[in-house]
Amino acid sequence: MSSSTPHRSSQRDRFSQVLYAEWARFRAVRGWALAMAASVLVTVSLGLLIAGSARSTCVTGKGEGPCPAPLVGPDGTAVRDKYYFVHQPLQGNGSITARVSDLTGQVRLPDAVPGVRNVKEGVVPWAKAGLLVRQSLKQGTPYAAVMLTGAHGVRMQYNYTHDLPGGPHNGPQWLRLTRSGDTITGYESDEGQTWTEVGTVKLTGLPDTVQIGLFVTSPGALWDMAQAFAQATATFDRITLRGADGSWRGDDVGVVMESDGETPHHPGGVVESGDKLIVTGGGDIGPASVEGGIRADLTLIGGAVGLIPVLVAAVTFFRRGLDSMAGPHPVRRLAAQAAVIGAVAFVAGLVASGAVVPAGLALLRAHQNPVQPITLGTESRVIVGYAALTTAAAVLALSLAALVRRGIVAVGLGLALVVVPYLLVSAGMAPWLLVITPAAGFAITQSVPAFSHVDVGPSLIEGYYPLPPWAGLGVAFGYAALALGAAMAVHRRTPGSRSANHQENA
Repeated sequence: MSSSTPHRSSQRDRFSQVLYAEWARFRAVRGWALAMAASVLVTVSLGLLIAGSARSTCVTGKGEGPCPAPLVGPDGTAVRDKYYFVHQPLQGNGSITARVSDLTGQVRLPDAVPGVRNVKEGVVPWAKAGLLVRQSLKQGTPYAAVMLTGAHGVRMQYNYTHDLPGGPHNGPQWLRLTRSGDTITGYESDEGQTWTEVGTVKLTGLPDTVQIGLFVTSPGALWDMAQAFAQATATFDRITLRGADGSWRGDDVGVVMESDGETPHHPGGVVESGDKLIVTGGGDIGPASVEGGIRADLTLIGGAVGLIPVLVAAVTFFRRGLDSMAGPHPVRRLAAQAAVIGAVAFVAGLVASGAVVPAGLALLRAHQNPVQPITLGTESRVIVGYAALTTAAAVLALSLAALVRRGIVAVGLGLALVVVPYLLVSAGMAPWLLVITPAAGFAITQSVPAFSHVDVGPSLIEGYYPLPPWAGLGVAFGYAALALGAAMAVHRRTPGSRSANHQENA
């Protein structure tokens, strides 16, 4: 034990000496520091340019003007809360049971003839028809619902962000919703005799009197990176209430008025036919991933371009250190180079994101744009996450330079792996690139969570990231680690000849 300790200490000392030497070499070349400064300047300039030029306007019953602040749900998430509700007050405990015997709708498709609306029969996948209990009709208040959807079977959803799957049904379906104090339970049945629990939720602080009834809503159809008109119509029959015996009331919750302030825009409604209620509605009850305002991560939209100087600096940093790689301990020197360029890149990324994100958000708010709510923790993750991604990109570029014979090839590979995929997905193309390339690391900058029960277009502009934040960053660091490991293996086997070949082809 004692004999090995001095040896390990000596190795640490030697590595620290190599690390210091590489740091001194980096500081000696002014161009590398300028490249990092250029990265910060590009990222901040593009982000502030976009934030400063953003102007959101909305047409309401009062005319055209600034958009209202995003509607937020119980947990502070931006939400949508628009639907048609046929309801009664329920005091205390009780339940509602009904069968959704039919679910149809209308969907606007791309116009076959320019200027002629192309509306067809059909329902979008997340059209919803079912039973709802909520604290009040005020938008954004707590609720729970069990429903039949257009293409996702039976679901139980509550408080906008929570979704529990039921059976994969798409035909007539019996539903039941019960209330016992703060506890709401949803059930489903194929024939109205044998019931299966879909889920049980607790709505803390639910008042003694709530609203309970039938609802229908439908988000827009996705095409051309936007949402077009869609509306759903459901037929409810076999309706029974326990604990409520009042008269039905219909409310088009969240309906928007045309510019005249009097005409509803795509209104819902209810028609009573014998023991059936035929309810039509549009909108959604759920997270507002796109409609909830401008996202904080859009201030980092110049981040991909800002990585280009970092990639070039990392490649040239290795190329100009080839003489040291021809000497003893090339692997140690390569590790020191990776540590230096990674640390410097982290600082550059941190300065860039730490400046552009809060400043960009301030600009957006100053111009009365609706901004997606963001917590301090999420904003910190976006800022530090971009810095970590900058580190991964720099280490990857340096490792590629150590593996290939030409610096320009290494830069090209870095661009093809990190920058180009991000730009393509931003344009709505090849979203799978953010799964299989290091550009997946940009997922760490997403400021609005992805929700499985909300469809968004396959574009970064609409907030689409195929991987969760930390998983995406893990892919980027995985690429950097594999490339660095491969480079170390190559230089460990043939340090002298390898470096000589690099010098010959520089």
